[in-house]
Amino acid sequence: MDMRRSVGVAAASAAVLLVAGCGGGGPQSGGEEKLTGDKIVLGVLNDQSGAYSELSGRNSVKAVEMAIADFKAEHGDDAVTTDITVQTADHQNKPDVANSKAQEMYDRKGVDAILDVPTSSAALKVADVAKEKKKLYFNIGAATTDLTGKSCNKYTFHYAYDTYMLAHGTGTATTEQVGKNWYILYPNYAFGQDMEKSFSAAIAAAGGKVVGSDGAPFPNTSGDYSSFLLKAPTLNPRPQVLGTMQAGAELVNVVKQYNEFKLRDKGVGLAVGLMFITDIHSLTPDALAGTTYTDAWYWNFDEQNREWADRFQKETGTRPSFAHAANYSAAMQYLEAVQAAGTDDADAVVKQLEGKDVDDLFLRNGRIRAQDHRVVHDAYLAQVKPQAEVKEPWDYVKILKTIPAAEAFRAPSADCKL
Repeated sequence: MDMRRSVGVAAASAAVLLVAGCGGGGPQSGGEEKLTGDKIVLGVLNDQSGAYSELSGRNSVKAVEMAIADFKAEHGDDAVTTDITVQTADHQNKPDVANSKAQEMYDRKGVDAILDVPTSSAALKVADVAKEKKKLYFNIGAATTDLTGKSCNKYTFHYAYDTYMLAHGTGTATTEQVGKNWYILYPNYAFGQDMEKSFSAAIAAAGGKVVGSDGAPFPNTSGDYSSFLLKAPTLNPRPQVLGTMQAGAELVNVVKQYNEFKLRDKGVGLAVGLMFITDIHSLTPDALAGTTYTDAWYWNFDEQNREWADRFQKETGTRPSFAHAANYSAAMQYLEAVQAAGTDDADAVVKQLEGKDVDDLFLRNGRIRAQDHRVVHDAYLAQVKPQAEVKEPWDYVKILKTIPAAEAFRAPSADCKL
């Protein structure tokens, strides 16, 4: 695929292939209603007020709205429907709230597919609801590998990233290049526990050792990580790397305190398990200069990404994180699958998605695995630039290497029983 083509041209090409593959354009032949209520409703369920609101939040709703607009523009009168709307809710990073909001979306709001859902404990609850209701769910914001392991199901697709991808890139590279001995600080819930496990395995495989690890409260309402950070240089052996597994606003607090306590001067380097461009913007590049991490997508990677990022910035006033781009992509792939199936019947849409190869704005060398619904794609080992190398606002990262899709994600798990 020529990455210089516009998103619209790429989407149009995909649409032509999909329509040709199902033998027609719209679903209205025969006079039979093939869409529930003759409309499509997408649901964006995420954190809109807390630690993860900047990296995704309301701007993910805007990304999904952009996908809807592009889908309508590409298909015109041949679109399966032009009545496509978005319902949205704030799950507050609470599993019980996510559970109730997902049920409300499916049962009362008429939502055909839920997207996003950061916070792994919340994401797992929504997966259970999707399975029960037999409705589509595209997880973007959560990282737990359980979504494609013991908690996988026919209606759930894990789209953007997971703890294996993060650990395989960052854990391996940092152990080889920075230091063998690690201290891991993680948020003590499903995501952090999975990150600690995945990073420990990657560090050991690269010849390193975790000399200590601690789970911090989540959400950490005090914002205080001093007891953990001051502990790190006192360990024996002293860790050469502090691996912080926090994300969003909590990551910002950890890094600020890491710099305040001058841990780098004490021989303890920093590795970030999960980072978004919004985190770097909040902290400034100099606070993270030289930090290596694994990214799922970068807005200034190439012309195609930048073109979409320019559109997104006009809509939102900010550059997109990988979560924003992934929500756009997932919404578009769902709509194209409905277009190809000619129906919003969940089983028919799943059949269109399973095994599909995709190259789009977000998914490079992408494939929707039929075995476990893990969406694999190229990932990137990235490094934060020092401020002196930043040539324009938000261009904070240089890509050190591309991690091929075949290597970035783990093989299908035997625990997944679709």
